[in-house]
Amino acid sequence: MKSIPRTGTTGQQTFVVTTQHAIDFAVGGMPAVLSTPWLIWFLEHAAREAMLPLLEPGESTVGVRVDVEHLAPTPVGDRVTCTARVLQVDGPVISFQLEAKDSREIISRGFHKLRVIRIDRFAARVAAKAS
Repeated sequence: MKSIPRTGTTGQQTFVVTTQHAIDFAVGGMPAVLSTPWLIWFLEHAAREAMLPLLEPGESTVGVRVDVEHLAPTPVGDRVTCTARVLQVDGPVISFQLEAKDSREIISRGFHKLRVIRIDRFAARVAAKAS
């Protein structure tokens, strides 16, 4: 890493919920709402956004833990902002507090950990498992 992330550093992802992001069981009167897997995807990318300016060439991040509560539904067409705030740094492992809001309320809270990795070492490990 170019520098150690400071506690309080944030990353954000904002998106509009589309049918791609909706639950796949919106039938029989069940409304199309943001699915939890997509919510987690955007929350993880918010954490990644906080880290990108700090990475050296040849480094990346991988998620190693996610603990998220999906508190409220968000309909297709609504805008969501996901924020990840650095809580703690333990060497290459960065802990984040997560929050997501739609246009009306907080829809999610939780925690996430990312690990900063060397891409070449990671790729070698994956290749070894694939063979």
